[in-house]
Amino acid sequence: MQSLNYFCSCRYWLIWLSFLVALILQSMPWPEPLSLFRPSWLLLILIYWILIIPDRINIGTAFFMGIVTDLIYGSTLGLHSLALSVITYLVSRQNHQICNLALWKQALSVIILAWLMDIIIFVSDLLVINVVFFPEQLWNGVTSGILWPWIFLLMQKISHNLFSNTKVVF
Repeated sequence: MQSLNYFCSCRYWLIWLSFLVALILQSMPWPEPLSLFRPSWLLLILIYWILIIPDRINIGTAFFMGIVTDLIYGSTLGLHSLALSVITYLVSRQNHQICNLALWKQALSVIILAWLMDIIIFVSDLLVINVVFFPEQLWNGVTSGILWPWIFLLMQKISHNLFSNTKVVF
């Protein structure tokens, strides 16, 4: 029974560690000309875990990670929470369809979801403060979609290596 608890605790540490790494990568500064191409690391990791374990990673997790993102960026509280919660709802609703797509089709889905997240953040920000929309801001969605196959395969490799070495004894 003790090894079952160890197995569950390792799995949860891997999930939260991946979210922490995503938050660190998300908040790292980029050079000004390249900042338009900054991928949404948190969105990529969130989509991955929703596709793999939809019963554990849900809207509450997305809301919490959005609040943390808002606190890190100093943006309006709840802005990223709303966007990540909507994306989480859509991905969890279409979980089986997205999982059965080829990786390149999943990458196209990630581009659309990243664009939707940017639009939700822009509209929410527009309601609170006066902001201007630049179409160049949508390049980060393209970058996120391009990175999706590598992120997906890397996370698959990490989680498979961690869980294949752990023996569960009932």
